[in-house]
Amino acid sequence: MIRIAVIDDHELIRHGLEYLLHRFDDLKVVLQGSGIADLRGSDLDHDVLILDLYLSTGEPCVTEIRELSAITRVLVISASGRPADVLVAIRSGANGYVTKDAPAELIVNAVRTVASGGFYLSAGLADILQNELDSPTSEAGRPRLSAREEETLSYIAQGFTHAQIARRMDISKATVDTYVERIRTKLQVGNKAQLTRAALDRLVRRRHHEP
Repeated sequence: MIRIAVIDDHELIRHGLEYLLHRFDDLKVVLQGSGIADLRGSDLDHDVLILDLYLSTGEPCVTEIRELSAITRVLVISASGRPADVLVAIRSGANGYVTKDAPAELIVNAVRTVASGGFYLSAGLADILQNELDSPTSEAGRPRLSAREEETLSYIAQGFTHAQIARRMDISKATVDTYVERIRTKLQVGNKAQLTRAALDRLVRRRHHEP
């Protein structure tokens, strides 16, 4: 059983998520509230926190994500699909990011993936990421990846396994493994979540033309 806490300042969103998740035998919402105070004031244990990026303050919950990600798995949900918002959430420690207009099946998959220790990104956001990674924009002073390494990184960001990437790129899994090791060495990152965060970092810096 995956125990879930939902924090969102819109009552309709909270109840909608609870209704959706309770339809599945392995998912249970044990807490819902409109703000972080509701979470801190509860002694109910949970496995995943679904957290609205923008609560009543109108500012992204950067400090809260950073604090809470140290003790629980955080899945950010937001009406915003802006790359800058995605990046600030992921860099603060979120384990996943989905938009509020995402299909119900995607949200359920995101909860399960995050609960199992994985990283999840909405498909639409991954598409944006891939388009940006395909851009020839140079990154002065940053590790340069080959076109195939960039393609591999974009698929990793979308949640594909090495075997799935191999089929999409029409290469062997061993070659994908080699690309991934090269990427990790160049970007100085380790697991899939760190790779995805690095990809998002590159994405947003390109959009804002940072050196």
